[in-house]
Amino acid sequence: MTNRHGVYIPVFQMVERVPPFLYDVGERTEYKPLGHEEQVEHINAYICRPSFNTDKAVIVIHDILGWQFPDTRYMVDLVAAQGYLAICPDFFKGQPWTTTDHWADFADWLKKHDPTKVDRETDAVLKYLKEQYGAKKIGVVGFSWGGMAVHHLMLTNPELQTGVSFYGIIRNTEDRYNLLNPTFFIFGEKDHTISLKQITLLEEKLKQYCQVPYFLKVYPGQVHGFAQFKPDDTKPQDKPYIEQARKDMFDWIEKFV
Repeated sequence: MTNRHGVYIPVFQMVERVPPFLYDVGERTEYKPLGHEEQVEHINAYICRPSFNTDKAVIVIHDILGWQFPDTRYMVDLVAAQGYLAICPDFFKGQPWTTTDHWADFADWLKKHDPTKVDRETDAVLKYLKEQYGAKKIGVVGFSWGGMAVHHLMLTNPELQTGVSFYGIIRNTEDRYNLLNPTFFIFGEKDHTISLKQITLLEEKLKQYCQVPYFLKVYPGQVHGFAQFKPDDTKPQDKPYIEQARKDMFDWIEKFV
């Protein structure tokens, strides 16, 4: 693939991941991240910088498997390869969901890891990006749990110029449609965690209440987590949708950051 400047980017070596919310990652090829870890106030963060100086940054919010999961760092590196300072904070503060945890315990775990309780960490990261890296325009991208966090932040934090939510929406409050800045919602048609009815309702309510640009897109035949798959490790018919979702994400970010 190429970045927004037309420069070829190698597709970093990753491995197949399993269907949504099963997360038995099995055998994985070792992925060597291109960035490094830093301390940001009370949390750790993974940072990857582009090959040139920039005042544009993107916060990447991980899914339930946390900031150290290979798929997440792969996506952070892809964002940096597009010319943005990319940072993935540890919103779980060392307590992610793991592949050995039992799904019967997931509801209790989620109560302690509420995606709408990310404001303190986000404020710390925004301050850090501005003071340490001179960031002036900052967007946010999130996947699954992180997608819900993005939806929340786009309702509450005006410092974020734009957001991209992958297969994650806030569902437990009626006050979730008055977005503060442009937001792009990405879904898979076969996502068993978000129904097409819920997506249609979101679109209808956004038309009614939202005063800023927004866009919703459903990718045919795709499941929860599809955009984080390595295209080379998926079914041939899925590869175009994975690559298109990533292109759409970067096109949206470039428009507003």
